[in-house]
Amino acid sequence: MAATNVLANLFNTIYNNEARRNPDCLIIPTSKLGVEVLKTLQKDGYIGEFEHIDDKRGGKFKIELLAKISKCGAISPRFKVKSDEYNQWEQQYLPSYNRGMLLVTTNQGVMSHHEAVEKGIGGFLVGYVY
Repeated sequence: MAATNVLANLFNTIYNNEARRNPDCLIIPTSKLGVEVLKTLQKDGYIGEFEHIDDKRGGKFKIELLAKISKCGAISPRFKVKSDEYNQWEQQYLPSYNRGMLLVTTNQGVMSHHEAVEKGIGGFLVGYVY
């Protein structure tokens, strides 16, 4: 079995279902990082409620979509970013300065790059959404 990039799969599934205007989607398999990423997307209003279904085979996420995402994706490889370098990455992945967010995994968990900048911490880029 090929090793799936759980995050890439998560972002792709959300993106494809948003593009089809589906009200929700199922994502298989799950991961701890996936949960953190979904919590961050939810906190910033990109997705609605989500539920982790433990099927004893890697689990599933059921996610309520709000039709707020026009593009999202995983960033691979996971680039290391210092707290003052987010601007360059924003220019690379986001359409404009105040639209969207980069998802960063830090020693304080997963957060948007806006929050990481406020806290003055760096981390690894895992994805983007707008």
